[in-house]
Amino acid sequence: MRQTDVVIVGGGLAGSTAAAMLGRAGIDAILVDPHTIYPPDFRCEKLDRAQVGILRKTGLADAALAAATFSDEVWIARHGDRIAKRRIGQYDILYDTLVNTMRAAIPAPTPFIEGKATAIAVSAERQQVTLSTGEDISARLVVMAIGLNVGLRHTLGMTRRDISPSHSVSIGFDVAPTGRASFNFPALTYYPEQLGQRIAYLTLFPLRNTMRANFFVYRDMRDPWLKEMRRAPVETMLAAMPGLTQLAGKFTVTSDVKIRPVDLYVTEGHRQAGIVLVGDAFATSCPAAGTGAGKAMADVERLCNVHIPAWLATPGMGGAKIAAFYDDPVKIESDEHSAAKAQYVRSMATDTSLRWQARRFGNAVARQFGLARLRDLRERLAAGARSPIGSNPAT
Repeated sequence: MRQTDVVIVGGGLAGSTAAAMLGRAGIDAILVDPHTIYPPDFRCEKLDRAQVGILRKTGLADAALAAATFSDEVWIARHGDRIAKRRIGQYDILYDTLVNTMRAAIPAPTPFIEGKATAIAVSAERQQVTLSTGEDISARLVVMAIGLNVGLRHTLGMTRRDISPSHSVSIGFDVAPTGRASFNFPALTYYPEQLGQRIAYLTLFPLRNTMRANFFVYRDMRDPWLKEMRRAPVETMLAAMPGLTQLAGKFTVTSDVKIRPVDLYVTEGHRQAGIVLVGDAFATSCPAAGTGAGKAMADVERLCNVHIPAWLATPGMGGAKIAAFYDDPVKIESDEHSAAKAQYVRSMATDTSLRWQARRFGNAVARQFGLARLRDLRERLAAGARSPIGSNPAT
């Protein structure tokens, strides 16, 4: 039986980041995943400023950001009109590229085993993980980073509590302008033109040598609209958002259309000795809210920078140690923010109650007021620049 301090089950973003952090810290760890090279997977494709800040705390930011495409400005639009330009400082990167970049940062002494965990036995001292290869691993701690896979959690008595089944649907594809070299905008976020369309937003952003689209909607997977989105994506989008052509012009979809439904749930019965859950294995997030990568990295950053080194410094791996991670104020704040934003974005797009109508109206007024003040300021600055030195433009 192979011996180690930490065995990480699952090598997506959370698991691969944990393996790289622990290996670089000199902690004896093993990563187990079915894929030596992580395959294409439609998940996180952007890292915003806050997520980059968390990534820097892992010590792995330089490699990850070097593999990404930087976006500094985005146009915000609705009804065919550009509402604003925003500085975003965003990094765009495909999920599998991000994961494989993290894996490349795992130091050589940290073993990778290609396989699946088929059984886990936990205790307050040592844990045993049985692999599909027939090998057993004995470890002080199991980090479960298996994403949406529920089988192993059920064998440990953990259950899934659904918070919002069929919460949202994420759609991803590449686009290209027709008859011209590029789009007029560096990146674009386009909001729906009517409430009943059940659309959160469409976002277009540069990724390597193409323009990538992420489209977030609130529909059942059996909805014929999704079939039409696969069959005729441009026509289906423009039927819902006809004003889009005023900004994007004519364009085509140049890749397969990937569609991914999302259920929001949280795992219960997870406070057990010897094992800790991170990322989607603990609780899912909504891609429309854009918090998933940040939540996963916040979990791993706290676990690997703070808790695991402290746990390994003393004997045992009892429930009190594990509870310290779940009760970490930074983790709690990250989880609560992710859950709240998921509900907020959905309600802004779909809720017809007076409360949310008032909130949408208030946002629109604030946006227009802010733009009016900005235009007024620009006009005054321009007038001042045109006036002779020493003159008073107001007279």
